[in-house]
Amino acid sequence: MKPMKMILSLTVVLLVTWSLGKAQESISWEVQRYDGWYNNLLHHNRGSVGARLLRLLPANYADGVYQALQEPHVPNARQLSNAVARGPSGLPSRRNTTVLAVFFGFHVLSDILGTEKPGCPAEFLNIHIPSGDLVFDPAGTGDVVLPFQRIHWATETGQSPNSPREQTNEVTGWLDGSSIYGPSHSWSDALRSFLGGQLASGPSGRLPRETDGRVPMWKALDPSTGQGGPRGIYDLGNAWGNENRFLQAESIAWFRYHNHLAAKLAQEHPNWSDEDLFQHARKQVIATFQSIVLYEWLPTLLGRPIPEYKGYQQHLDPSLSPEFVAAAGQFLATMVPPGVYKRAHRCQFQKVPGPGGSYPAVRLCNSYWSRESTRLQQAEDVDVDDLLLGMSSQIAEREDNIVVEDLQDYWYGPLKYSRTDYVASWLQRGRDLGLPTYNQARERFGLEPLQNWSDLAPHLEQQVLEKVAALYANNTSGLELLPGGMLEVDGSLFSAIILDQFVRLRDGDRFWFENTKNGLFTVEETRNIRNTTFRNILAAVTHADPKELQPCVFVWREGDPCPQPQQLTAQHLANCTPMTVLDYFKGSGAGFGIIIVVLCCLPLVTLFVAWIVAVLRKRDFKKLQKKQGSSVRREVTGEVIHAMEWHGPKTDSSPVYIQLQADTVLKVLDGRGSVLRSISLKVHQRVEVVLSSNKGNKALLLKSPKEYDLVLLFSEEAERSNFVGKLRGYLEERGLDLHMSEMKEQSLMKWAVTQEQRKQILETFFRHLFAQVLEIDRSDAGELNFESSQKAKESLTCELSRVEFAEALGLKADSMFVDSMFSLADKDSNGYISFREFLDILVVFMKGSPEEKSKVMFRMYDIDENGFLSKEEFLRMLRSFIEISNNCLSKDQAEQVTESMFWASGFQDRDELTWEDFHYMLRDHDSELRLTQLCVKGVPEVLKQNLNNRVSFIKKKEPKETISEEEKDPNLDTMSHYIERDGQELRKRPGRKVNQYQLHLYTEAQRKKYERNKVQQKIQEFKRFIENYRRHIVCVVLFSAITAGVFVERAYYYAFASPSTGIAQTTFVGIIISRGSAACISFMYSYILLTMCRNLITVLRETFLNHYIPFDAAVDFHRWVAMAALIFSVLHTAGHVVNVYIFSITPLSVLSCLFSSVFTDDGSQLPQKYYWWFFQTIPGMTGVLLLVILAVMYVFATHHFRRVSFQGFWITHHLYVLLYVLVIIHGSYALIQQPRFYVYFIIPALIYSADKLLSLSRKKVEISVVKAELLPSGVTHLQFQRPQDFDYKSGQWVRIACVALGTTEYHPFTLTSAPHEDTLSLHIRAVGPWTTRLRELYSPESLGLINKLPKLYLDGPFGEGHQEWNKFEVSVLVGGGIGVTPFASILKDLVFKSSISSKLLCKKIYFIWVTRTQRQFEWLADIIREVEEADRNDLVSVHIYITQLAEKFDLRTTMLYICERHFQKVLNKSLFTGLRSITHFGRPPFVPFFNSLQEVHPEVQKIGVFSCGPPGMTKSVEKACRQLNKKDQTYFAHHYENF
Repeated sequence: MKPMKMILSLTVVLLVTWSLGKAQESISWEVQRYDGWYNNLLHHNRGSVGARLLRLLPANYADGVYQALQEPHVPNARQLSNAVARGPSGLPSRRNTTVLAVFFGFHVLSDILGTEKPGCPAEFLNIHIPSGDLVFDPAGTGDVVLPFQRIHWATETGQSPNSPREQTNEVTGWLDGSSIYGPSHSWSDALRSFLGGQLASGPSGRLPRETDGRVPMWKALDPSTGQGGPRGIYDLGNAWGNENRFLQAESIAWFRYHNHLAAKLAQEHPNWSDEDLFQHARKQVIATFQSIVLYEWLPTLLGRPIPEYKGYQQHLDPSLSPEFVAAAGQFLATMVPPGVYKRAHRCQFQKVPGPGGSYPAVRLCNSYWSRESTRLQQAEDVDVDDLLLGMSSQIAEREDNIVVEDLQDYWYGPLKYSRTDYVASWLQRGRDLGLPTYNQARERFGLEPLQNWSDLAPHLEQQVLEKVAALYANNTSGLELLPGGMLEVDGSLFSAIILDQFVRLRDGDRFWFENTKNGLFTVEETRNIRNTTFRNILAAVTHADPKELQPCVFVWREGDPCPQPQQLTAQHLANCTPMTVLDYFKGSGAGFGIIIVVLCCLPLVTLFVAWIVAVLRKRDFKKLQKKQGSSVRREVTGEVIHAMEWHGPKTDSSPVYIQLQADTVLKVLDGRGSVLRSISLKVHQRVEVVLSSNKGNKALLLKSPKEYDLVLLFSEEAERSNFVGKLRGYLEERGLDLHMSEMKEQSLMKWAVTQEQRKQILETFFRHLFAQVLEIDRSDAGELNFESSQKAKESLTCELSRVEFAEALGLKADSMFVDSMFSLADKDSNGYISFREFLDILVVFMKGSPEEKSKVMFRMYDIDENGFLSKEEFLRMLRSFIEISNNCLSKDQAEQVTESMFWASGFQDRDELTWEDFHYMLRDHDSELRLTQLCVKGVPEVLKQNLNNRVSFIKKKEPKETISEEEKDPNLDTMSHYIERDGQELRKRPGRKVNQYQLHLYTEAQRKKYERNKVQQKIQEFKRFIENYRRHIVCVVLFSAITAGVFVERAYYYAFASPSTGIAQTTFVGIIISRGSAACISFMYSYILLTMCRNLITVLRETFLNHYIPFDAAVDFHRWVAMAALIFSVLHTAGHVVNVYIFSITPLSVLSCLFSSVFTDDGSQLPQKYYWWFFQTIPGMTGVLLLVILAVMYVFATHHFRRVSFQGFWITHHLYVLLYVLVIIHGSYALIQQPRFYVYFIIPALIYSADKLLSLSRKKVEISVVKAELLPSGVTHLQFQRPQDFDYKSGQWVRIACVALGTTEYHPFTLTSAPHEDTLSLHIRAVGPWTTRLRELYSPESLGLINKLPKLYLDGPFGEGHQEWNKFEVSVLVGGGIGVTPFASILKDLVFKSSISSKLLCKKIYFIWVTRTQRQFEWLADIIREVEEADRNDLVSVHIYITQLAEKFDLRTTMLYICERHFQKVLNKSLFTGLRSITHFGRPPFVPFFNSLQEVHPEVQKIGVFSCGPPGMTKSVEKACRQLNKKDQTYFAHHYENF
């Protein structure tokens, strides 16, 4: 294989050589490289692009390394400029040097020097303008600072005194025509036309092509007009060739000369290729350029001959020196005139148009980077000619220290300033270059050092020297090179530096045209080149008549043709355009602000969208519920009248149906036929109706004196008349009068008593009723809040209807209890209860003795009033009590209770009871009856407090032991602290072994308590908190420490330790915030994935790691990390907003350093606008998209929207895939740093992917449903096959999906089956759209249509805290609502393991079931029954709390309590559940319950508490655990799940 490769390589080389040979068959010499490399074959990079400058003397830096000398060590640059260079213009050159020679000199410098490029990172030596400066600070603010940026340097230098900073040259350091052909091969190719060996030209053929971006031309703004862009900028060999129109004209002259020679060669050698012609012409142009520079221009400029050429010296270093860079530029600057003449044919000097008229010459200060030349595309070749000829006739400024104001005050400015000081800038440049002092330089070139200031410039006024001496503190040794050289009388130092440099350039150049050994030219050709002058060049490339050109165009002598009209001064010319300060952010403020507002409003917009989704989901869910409930709807039947009922000025009217019943009752029905209201007309002696007399006569008011009025609005008057007619006939049939009147509709509605007004009246009624009964101060009862005493009187004299009385008791109007109580209270039998009647019955229940209360009850149910209570009446009484518990007892059960109570009291032989017998039956419950009262809704809180203080439901068994304030549960009212007497014991069941810890529950622990002051208590609470949550604290602290660490590391790195790009100096705060937060985001968004690796967490839960990591808190930790990540995302965004603003006002020269891969400094200084950063960069666009995605994900993940629209949460949370993709793209652009996200992301992503793949492998398996059953309370019971190898523990949960529902979203549910069972089962309550549709899918109707049970997809099992119930000796299980599902599995598992004598750590379990009614989850009662039957070892103690009852001290609840206790006493089972478990009424008092467990199990140090249910319940459990954990007693470890 190797020989074959060598043959192929050789073949390619031969083909390339042959093709190049054909293209360059007439080229017999070594073609000089464009980039200057390999000129010196010993030192290849000498003179090349990017080569370092050669210091002739040691660097003069403040620190000896790189820091430039600045005030106060050296004078202020502007002050020094004014002292040295200020003076009148118009003094001619002593040697009559022409302006053409001056700008030719600048062109020569552009050929060998390219030090204008700013360095990176950007460093500034700003020029502070003295206050009151006439040009730059006329207002005298003293705040003007002209920016000055240091030039590019070799990055490997400037690190130590042994290697001080050395600047680099960005063009070739040879006289090789790089200003014509460019400093690189690619640049040269971009300039060429590749036709006839010529350089590409514009339309006229005599001008170069306007730049199109292929060549990196410098495009600074025109300071006089502010124009920028490529227009008027030509593609030249030097980037700065368009700096001014005169330098541009010089460059164009050489451009034309090349094309002139190429055309001439093409005529002479028609067979030559383009490359032959180009290289021959280039060789000729370079040689001519070298000859003119050394042998025509330089002697004229210096006024001294050039040493003779003695041949190429290979060991001579021709590199440019910093001293030459500064000296040459400043030497030429003193000769620059304020303007330039334009000369046409026959020595005609042309007028130049300008502001306010025409002028004799073109003003220099208004010609920098001029775009005006674009208007001269047709005639600009003539314009260039005129400028060249004008410069050849014009005498330059004198070679002295004076610099014209066009340079000193109006030089084109850097960055946002349009003007600056040329001299001050070069003074700063000298300091940037680390130039030696004036005396050091003179000694280097063999000149006498300066001893006295008077010796420096005896030709100048004494004032100038005094100013300069004062600035340098009269220290001649401190005088810098540039001001010293400018002030010299003969310019000897500058001349020596310049001559030394050009001689070294000539003698060290292997390709010098006079070097006979390089084979470039013959002796004859060399002689011809030496004889070619710049006059010949001009004659060849301009329209000038050679006779109108002097022999040496660089000097004008007396007698030469076309003398200048006069020596130009600034007064002859147009005024310079004053300095302007460019505002980069101008016009961007509003748009930038709008973007910030839009970004801030993203969450609000998303919130609005989520709200719309929630509304739509709720609407759909209501439709679904209506669809399910449609079968039970009733239609409005019978003769009805349709109308709209008006409820009040602030309430919408609703459609109703009016029906006149046979029993003189007017009923108001809704659209479904439900009765909204019944108005009895027979109690009215006269029915009063008021009709409206305006607005279409559509309103009708039916007065109801003892209730609120009925206001009806009909669609038209005819309908109202129809109703009135029917009502009149209806009343006449029943002998009732109808009184009708009219008034305006507005007055009618004002007169009507609305339901809201009636409610206020009743509020006052009850407030004062209880105030009078309980003798409460009137201030506690509250003052009447009505406008007049009339309304106050009305509220106290009003009477309650049966409906209002039922509402006050929280019951239905047709209930038996209401009927009995109302009949008893309504003494006058008028169908209403007055204030006095209500007061009489209330006094009995509030203050009466047990005998009085039992007598009232006896009278209530003695229907036939014969003084006896029959069994039927007793049964009616019992059933009226049972009504409030949702008819929880059947008729048979009620009869059984009645018989049992008669039997227990010895009345088994009686069919009816006297009051004495009835009271004897309640003999054991005197204390309960004493505390019993009538619970009325709407009682003010202050009254309830008094009630609670006066009455209590159940007496404590040991009154000496009271519960301290700190042990009270704040969620329970005062009454909740009175604990049920029969509930104080862990019941000893017949035939069971008594537990050795059979002590009293709900009693305070007997442990000794130590008295501590508040500080000690707080310390103890803190210690317990640390002990209880040490795993959580360690994990949170560790994660937070890592997060803080990565933030600090990145922030510190970019602030102090990063490679010096200058970004920290540009946007310090923005960069440390954005980069630090970016690192935190990368870390958090990566490792948040681990909290969702459910399979991994389930496995690790069973390992030793569970002792150190709280895996139960994975979801909470996920939320915590997500919120922290969101905060850091906001911080990251804020940091970048700061960055974008700063980058939008940062000049391009600085941005090109910060983002070298994005920006190229082209001199325009104009940064990209803010919107470019946001919407036209990859990081910006992905950042905005990420913010949108985050807003959507976080809003839909909130608790509210997750409950309302789980599907919305499901879909939006799956945007995490797009989130990570965008994060990767966002960072991969490497705008500021190389991508680092993968460092954090790879490991968590791999773990999460493996976990996800495991879940996906299970999700694809369909599971057959074995049994589907619809249970009461909207519960669906599903029993399905158990997959192979499906091992789980009781308390674990799974996720299921049902494709038959048309969605693949998975929902989590706890398994209710036990691990030993062969099938899996779930009990799912229909509370949302998905679960409701699932219930509908498995309904008998749906199954009848599809004839099969739809299959499920299963994912799991997954672990949670409930599975750890068996790791505690004592566990408390608290289930509320559907939250009892995990405990069904646990209870069955416990009993099973106990029955097979499995070794269990758990010795006792207390199961608290909180339910509204026992019928709500009857399937659980069946499971508990099974547990009771199988529980042979008394492991489980079940306590059931029924909450859908009136308050404990209500009469009805008291009677149910009496019946329940009797039932349990006699039959050893609950009246309500049929279980042996204890049944309580009301909410469980968790604090006393948990407190009592400490006494029952004194040896247990840790009790596990597991709760699942509504958030309110789990919070109560959590609060109770925290309250008890503050004490130095048993620790309650709480694990909870909300649904």
